[in-house]
Amino acid sequence: MNWQNAIKEFQMYLKIERGLSKNTIDSYTKDLEKLCLFLKENNMSISPIAIDAIIVKQFIYEVAKNLTPRSQARIIAGLRSFFDYLVFEEYRNTNPTDLLETPKIGTKLPDTLSQDEIDALINAIDLSHPQGERNRTIFETIYSCGLRVSEAITLKNSDLFFEEGFIRVLGKGNKERYVPIHENAQSYITMYQKTIRSHILPQKGFEDTLFLNRRGKGLSRQMIFMILKDLALKIDLKKKISPHTLRHSFATHLLQNGADLRAIQQMLGHESITTTEVYVHVDKSYLKQIVETFHPRK
Repeated sequence: MNWQNAIKEFQMYLKIERGLSKNTIDSYTKDLEKLCLFLKENNMSISPIAIDAIIVKQFIYEVAKNLTPRSQARIIAGLRSFFDYLVFEEYRNTNPTDLLETPKIGTKLPDTLSQDEIDALINAIDLSHPQGERNRTIFETIYSCGLRVSEAITLKNSDLFFEEGFIRVLGKGNKERYVPIHENAQSYITMYQKTIRSHILPQKGFEDTLFLNRRGKGLSRQMIFMILKDLALKIDLKKKISPHTLRHSFATHLLQNGADLRAIQQMLGHESITTTEVYVHVDKSYLKQIVETFHPRK
């Protein structure tokens, strides 16, 4: 088995058996391609079946020079998953990453924006052109529903259930969830559908996609990132933000206003409550409020 065939089989396994997103699969693939490049540059003609722990450690040591501990941990996790797959399929007997130590990365608290900063970003959108109306709608939807950017750009017209007050979201691993949608976001979407989207001819495969570009195709993650970056420059926002910052801000603002952590977990589509608990650390005032409300000495 050569590297190219092994990586292709691994990609199919991640997609079909584990149901991972394209972004995650691409990330794993890039890390494996880095390992292949390392072997080529060092004149090591060795297959994925024969490679041993010493060579893998050499590779990790080499790439670690230019990576943060978090990135190192991600590469090790990807390699471990790849070799676990080879062991599972009985191509190998052992996993050469078993003895690798994952660097300690600690807990990275998500960046958030205040309500005023959210409003400033959205109000800075130029509504004099059709794309402005679309951009305001998509950012309002991301923030109001706590969506990942990938969830927002793949949202369908058929996913909108405004009479019930919900939208259907396809999250990580193709897991479906229903998220309440605020009437403010509903009105923006309805206006966008009637005044902008109805005048765009969708290309084949995008007939049901909610947010379209001028050519009738779906939007890219990179495009949403660049639009938000330009808005941040426009209002002279010093924080480093991304579309995911709107999702983090949604969760934090809900928590600040007294929302239950389990409810936030369901809306965000987190597998584990421990993932959602990071927002308690972001807003430490929540802990103080809990003590003041429920302390037995109150």
